[in-house]
Amino acid sequence: MGTHNTKPDVYTVIDDDNIAWLHFDKQHSGTNVLSASILEAFYEELLVLAERTPRGLVILSDKANGFIAGADVSEFTRLENHDQAISAIQRGQAVFDRLAALPFPTVAMIHGFCLGGGLEMALACRYRVARNDPATRLGLPEVRLGIHPGFGGSVRLTPLVGALHAMDLMLSGRSVDGRAAKRMGIVDHAVPERHLKSAARAMILDPPFPHRPGKLQALSNHAWVRPLLARVFRHQVGKKARQDHYPAPYALIDLWQQHADNERDMMHAEAASVAGLITGPAAQNLIRVFLLQEQLKALGRQSDFRPTRIHVVGAGIMGGDIATWCALRGMHVTLADQSPERIAPAIKRAHTLFKRRLKRPRPIQEAMDRLMPDHKGLGVERADVVIEAIFEDAEVKRNLYRELEPRMRKDAILATNTSSIPLAELRDVLDDPSRLVGIHFFNPVAKMQLVEIVRDDKTHADVVAKAIAFTCGIDRLPLPVTSTPGFLVNRVLMPYLLEAVELENEGVPAAEIDRQALEFGMPMGPIELADTVGLDICLHVAENLGQHLDTPVPQRLRDLVRQGRLGRKSGEGFYQYKKGKPIKPGLPKGYHPQDGISDRMILRMLNEAVACLHENVIDTPDHLDAGMVYGTGFAPFRGGPLRYIETEGADTLIQRLRKLEQELGSRFKPDPGWEHVSGFTNEEETSG
Repeated sequence: MGTHNTKPDVYTVIDDDNIAWLHFDKQHSGTNVLSASILEAFYEELLVLAERTPRGLVILSDKANGFIAGADVSEFTRLENHDQAISAIQRGQAVFDRLAALPFPTVAMIHGFCLGGGLEMALACRYRVARNDPATRLGLPEVRLGIHPGFGGSVRLTPLVGALHAMDLMLSGRSVDGRAAKRMGIVDHAVPERHLKSAARAMILDPPFPHRPGKLQALSNHAWVRPLLARVFRHQVGKKARQDHYPAPYALIDLWQQHADNERDMMHAEAASVAGLITGPAAQNLIRVFLLQEQLKALGRQSDFRPTRIHVVGAGIMGGDIATWCALRGMHVTLADQSPERIAPAIKRAHTLFKRRLKRPRPIQEAMDRLMPDHKGLGVERADVVIEAIFEDAEVKRNLYRELEPRMRKDAILATNTSSIPLAELRDVLDDPSRLVGIHFFNPVAKMQLVEIVRDDKTHADVVAKAIAFTCGIDRLPLPVTSTPGFLVNRVLMPYLLEAVELENEGVPAAEIDRQALEFGMPMGPIELADTVGLDICLHVAENLGQHLDTPVPQRLRDLVRQGRLGRKSGEGFYQYKKGKPIKPGLPKGYHPQDGISDRMILRMLNEAVACLHENVIDTPDHLDAGMVYGTGFAPFRGGPLRYIETEGADTLIQRLRKLEQELGSRFKPDPGWEHVSGFTNEEETSG
């Protein structure tokens, strides 16, 4: 425990009361994660402490952002087989078993992130105290990586709080704040920052009985009750995830149902189950998707731009929701439109979102105070970022920029939320054309994580870096793209949607088209998606892309829009809507679905993705996969379009495209980029 010249990742200080304070502070990292080497260092400290027998042990983090964010996910990609996986998992279990077996009181002192392996470590302590602010998040999000807790988390959480709370957390992957964790019984105390240390100390100086679940919670783990509850859990999971796509939640339910009354058996089964999952294709692809997300987040570190004041022009659905999201994330926002009446609906929608997200009156009021209606546009002069989100008309946008630019600060950035107009058509009215950048949000803003950062050869690199930093600052994923028609997401999504319309026009029932897309792994069928986006918007984007990329627009789409059947918002599109939900008619009697329906849709999407790669619309192949997973929901367990091409084999897919080209025409003609695509995917393999 002596002093070192370089600060260790894990170190212990023993105070005058003979309490050991074990600190985690992973060097050269902003966040504590449990790599194999950190677990070893922690184990060594525990062995020394077991001999010293202090009065008690408090585990804490020196990082401002949190306790421990989980295991080091990058190490998961290096597990080559089941044996390697199982030995890594059992090692982690052994370390936490050692902690659980210490003969004196142990306390996890939690602030900020306490996720995955971090919460599993806290569960191996006798007590837990947490800071009671919204930034403190406790959870076991492993299912999002295609696995379930493996360091004893499933074994320790269910008896602590009962199966209903424990399984809900593990099956959904969601996290809760300190107060909610206290209500559930995960932590013993949730207190303000200033009381955290004294709460931890008190647990050791006067140790209470460890938390026990209530009678009903305890009953939920009983051998007679488990088969019944397991059925309920499977049914609930089945609404969100299919077992053939996402096996992890189902494996966790089986594990609990079979072993919940024998801790040792459950530990062994937990390790075996995770080892089987983590080396499988779904988990490897989901881990890849998680690392792609981390790559996009890391782009925000290239600039020290930290904007606090945002001015949004245009209080329609997009502009209003962008302003709302920025205010929710702590920015001071002014929202401009031609009159107070136009801004009022956006403020009303903001209040609804704040109530849903923030729950308590004071934070709701604080968020409302950060969002200022500003029909005179007075916020322009003070803003760090000015976002234009008015309708898609280049001339109207240019006129607005003429007004805005002279009033903006020299170091502020001017961003357009255009979904289709190239920057070159907008910037010629500016004195400094290099300051215009596209920041393209997707609808609904509060749900869609991806934001396209649009640039061309005239956009200043510093402006792009600032736009990326702003996007990361509001918890969104920035995707740098070049200013070409449709950018990346709409361009790749549109052929897929249009092919679905073609199929429907040929007489394939809409519900069958959607069913096959869901079977492939898309989060929503393309027909329902088109209805949800709005058929008028689909038509506008399709016509815009059609001019530039020679994509034919189906007559069926024009007809529906002409009839005023615009989708969900008008109550009828391809489907009829009741209370915002589609009424999907059953398949006609004697209808037999033809082969190749989903193939036609997916192949057009893949062909366009390859074209975007070939034309350098994005910076790297990884960015393309990240963009499609986070921007369109492309089946995450498949790892993205390029990973899917690699899995299926580029040559096989080209042959299928050529066959369709012969049968159905030039819209299936393979893009020239296919010649290079196998090179990209092989290169990824070696660098991965």
